[in-house]
Amino acid sequence: MTLTLDYVRSKSATRLSGLLPVVRAAAERLIDRSFARGIPILITQGLRTIAEQDALYAQGRTAPGKIVTNARGGYSNHNFGVAIDFVLLQPDGRNISWDVNKDWMTVVEIAKEMGFSWGGDWTSFKDYPHFEMTFGLTTAQYRAGRRPTQAQIDQAMYIITKGDEVPMTAEEKAVFDALQKRVETLEKRLLQTEPPTWAKATVDKLTKMASKSGNGFVLTDPTGDYSFYRALVVLDRTGAFDPK
Repeated sequence: MTLTLDYVRSKSATRLSGLLPVVRAAAERLIDRSFARGIPILITQGLRTIAEQDALYAQGRTAPGKIVTNARGGYSNHNFGVAIDFVLLQPDGRNISWDVNKDWMTVVEIAKEMGFSWGGDWTSFKDYPHFEMTFGLTTAQYRAGRRPTQAQIDQAMYIITKGDEVPMTAEEKAVFDALQKRVETLEKRLLQTEPPTWAKATVDKLTKMASKSGNGFVLTDPTGDYSFYRALVVLDRTGAFDPK
């Protein structure tokens, strides 16, 4: 199966619902930019209800399974739509991988560039699939009703969207390079090694006139285009080069 970006996006769509809009924007770009690097990912967790968080906390304690979180309901950033979990999506589009390998760390790098904090950097309980964007607020502040300010959101969006520029394809770059060479060739043709007749007197005058700093002459390189010579003649006629 050949994975397409639309397919990879669709696999995570339901998990992005309920996220803070700015966090959702970052999560969507994380999917896109990882795919552009040849790494399809799946968002496995986004917004988590308090009841879901309590059930997850019970796992490995009062319910079967392995302990996967130390946060009760209301004490996880997932409960406020500012956190996501991801996993690597395999080429068949169905299986997933939790291996913290080179591809995994590339996704981490992309996420950090957009302002996400990574659970793998935590010292006590490392949560390798976890990213969060809390805007400096604690879960206690979120429980009390605090939310990011508009200024914080605007700053985050600026960082998130910095990488939105679409890189040129190989074909587009070849066309661009050819045009650039053409422009350089035309620019060289516009340059005149000899001044036109109407500017020759001014150019001769300036190439022989000592500069005020005493370091050579006023004009050391008489090469230029039409606009260059026209500017010299106009300045000369206004007396700009006359000794004061």
